[in-house]
Amino acid sequence: MKKFNLTLTALVAALVLAGCSTAKPPDQVKLDLPTQYREKSEQLDGAWKVATPADNTDRGAWWKVYGDNDLGNLIVEATTSNPNLAMALARVKDARAAAGVVDADRGVQVDVGVGPTRVGNAQTTSTTYRAPLSFSYEVDLFGRLSDSSRAARLDAEGQEAAYRSVLLALQSDVAQLYFTIRSLDSEIDVLQKTIDLRQEALDLAQRRFNAGDTSELDVAQAKTEWATTSAELEGVNRERARSDHALAILLGKAPAEFTLVVAPFNAPIVTVPAGLPSDLLERRPDIAQAQRQLAASSARIGAAKAAFFPKLLLTGSAGYESNELRDLFKWSSRSWMLGPVVGTMLSMPLFDGGRNKSNLARADANYEGMVANYRQQVLVGFRDVEDNLSALRTLDRQMVFEEQAIKSAQLAARLADSRYRNGSASYFEVIDAQRSNLSSQRSRVRSAGQRAVASVGLIRALGGGWESPVQKDVPPLAQQQ
Repeated sequence: MKKFNLTLTALVAALVLAGCSTAKPPDQVKLDLPTQYREKSEQLDGAWKVATPADNTDRGAWWKVYGDNDLGNLIVEATTSNPNLAMALARVKDARAAAGVVDADRGVQVDVGVGPTRVGNAQTTSTTYRAPLSFSYEVDLFGRLSDSSRAARLDAEGQEAAYRSVLLALQSDVAQLYFTIRSLDSEIDVLQKTIDLRQEALDLAQRRFNAGDTSELDVAQAKTEWATTSAELEGVNRERARSDHALAILLGKAPAEFTLVVAPFNAPIVTVPAGLPSDLLERRPDIAQAQRQLAASSARIGAAKAAFFPKLLLTGSAGYESNELRDLFKWSSRSWMLGPVVGTMLSMPLFDGGRNKSNLARADANYEGMVANYRQQVLVGFRDVEDNLSALRTLDRQMVFEEQAIKSAQLAARLADSRYRNGSASYFEVIDAQRSNLSSQRSRVRSAGQRAVASVGLIRALGGGWESPVQKDVPPLAQQQ
């Protein structure tokens, strides 16, 4: 009677637990998004056709809008040789394999074996030979297995999004370093031409001093300007070498194995449409990764709740059993069994020291953290877009003023040099005009490079390009494994 009451009590407890809610929190968070970006400007729209691809859609060879074959070759080389990208791909493979391990628990488990069993007592002993084929299958009554499998699958998808984030970051880093080096090459060219002019001015001042037309002060000032500009050239060369080394590392090479051939900066003005803020959630792979992590955390809460409920395990075996090894595989030695040998088919936890409760608390805490992480990634995405939109807007206006400054400075330099050669102006006037001309040209070169870097930054902030055809230059994730 006591045994019946205990069984009835366990059954009632199972039914009560079965009536409890196993609802999971949502795997997507509703966000209040602005209708447009703060820095959005009409002049930034219309260059590309905006689409709404999913986060796993290949972004294509977006760098082709710059029309630079050297840039394209460098990016393709980086995607095949960069160690960080290779590590990201390895993490994808590991996450997919882990998902396969978890998903295997949902299927039928089949084992085969063979071996003897020796049994004895005070009177006799016997040996039984068995060759069983056993199977087991856990019925997913409350979704524990499916939730665990879904969480692992979402983890794998999150790693795929992380891979695409690393890929996009690598491509944009190569492009930005490339444009930085090219702008430095142009700046070096301006400085070298200025040094040549400084040398000519120094020679002229020396000749006029030797002829007694001027004082030694003009010679000293000319030599000072020549030496100062030469020192500035060495500083730019140092910056160029450092950027060249960084580019070599992105290509998976030692700095001694690579150097980018010197060439002038010649990047076109590329405008990028910002689109709507809501589109950003579909474009950026890092936001997609955060969303997958949030969904996986939600699924793990479901698995943690299901651990409080009963488990139903179906087992069985079939094979051969014989007291004689020579008769083991005879048809007359066949045997079978359904049901567990040890334990029960239906079981549920009654007392576990608070393990399941603690696991659920951990899952809830992890979900709260993933919600905050998702919101933070969205805010970071908006900041990146706004920063680059602001940079493009101000740089466009800055370059207009710099063009005007260059024209005025060149005219002033020509007039000052003519006046000095005619003896109607001092060398101070020539130096000041030449210094202004050099400063204007260098500022224009730097601004052009910064604008190209900012345009790449905006493409990266928006999640890449939007070309429909799959480009062959960068194979998609599935083809790189």
